[in-house]
Amino acid sequence: MSFEELDRGKLRLYPLAERKNKKRIEDDHVPVGQAPRKLDSSVREVLDEALERIRAAREHGRPVMLAFGAHAIKNGLGPVLAQLIVRGWCTHLATNGAGVIHDWEFAFQGETSEDVRANVAAGSFGLWQETGWYINLALNVGAYEGRGYGESVGALIHNDGLDIPERTTLEQEIACAREDPRKAAAAADLLDRIDRFGLEPGFHAVEHPFKQYSAQAAAFRMGVPFTSHPMFGHDIIYTHPMNCGAALGRVAERDFLRFAAEVSRLRGGVYLSVGSAVMSPMVFEKSMAMAQNLALQRGERIEGHAIYVVDLAESTWDWSQGEPPEDRPEYYLRYAKTFSRMGGHMRYLQLDNRDFFLYLLRQGEGLRFPISSDAQEKGR
Repeated sequence: MSFEELDRGKLRLYPLAERKNKKRIEDDHVPVGQAPRKLDSSVREVLDEALERIRAAREHGRPVMLAFGAHAIKNGLGPVLAQLIVRGWCTHLATNGAGVIHDWEFAFQGETSEDVRANVAAGSFGLWQETGWYINLALNVGAYEGRGYGESVGALIHNDGLDIPERTTLEQEIACAREDPRKAAAAADLLDRIDRFGLEPGFHAVEHPFKQYSAQAAAFRMGVPFTSHPMFGHDIIYTHPMNCGAALGRVAERDFLRFAAEVSRLRGGVYLSVGSAVMSPMVFEKSMAMAQNLALQRGERIEGHAIYVVDLAESTWDWSQGEPPEDRPEYYLRYAKTFSRMGGHMRYLQLDNRDFFLYLLRQGEGLRFPISSDAQEKGR
């Protein structure tokens, strides 16, 4: 049986510089020293509790994981997230494919966020040459190099470019498929892109004049894991012919398993889920299931962790009492309901992501924690 596939090679792609954007990072970034808006005492109480748990977790060498949606980047919080990394507060950051894209576009051109309605009507939405070309190329190279999704793009930004291996090197890897089939497959996919697009070996410079605003670059520089958890077809990079599903699957699989490995160490740690309605709860749920399975085999249990979920949706339900009945609107608040099932101590905050991060930074101004030498070595 044969089914027709759309030919991306026939698409007309547009220069990114021609796109009108809603966000400019120099104007829209959130300064690290900015004060949050005035918050209710009940909200401050939960935030102070979260800060204390973060402090205790890091002082005892336990993980503090931060997962966030793309709006955290679009809202200009890249420098704030970078500060959390530099202070050693976070042992792992995670976002979706859109978060990676907005962070990269800010670093590359200082702007992001197109007019979706107008550009879909014009047949140009997402069809931007540089975004699709460079991010997909970074993922293709990263898949071959053994990197994850976020790490591959972080390396591209931090290094202002990437290395294309020699053709003979890739051919040798392919010839050794019996010894290392995964490496050989990644080499074959990269060689296919090299041939298809006429890429020359060596370093390909890609300047990122605004990389000081990039959370991905900061994570790569400091050696802190920054993972991305995409869903195929969700992001604009899939429209570009440079996209390779096999390569993307390799880097995304690595990121999922690295995320799950950190969840497996979450006993006594903290998980912050900020503005991620789908990716964070779904990836955490499966990771916790695997981690708990392995812990129980060792005669242990992952417990004593705290989960703080931050979003703008209203919820009056007391999540410490478990999930609400089906006749309550909160039952369909997927991210809160999912995390309420994950054990540990869970709190939900209806709060702007900017106020959440700014309050924590201001109240925890003096807190600094060392980043492990092992993590920094991985970032080099």
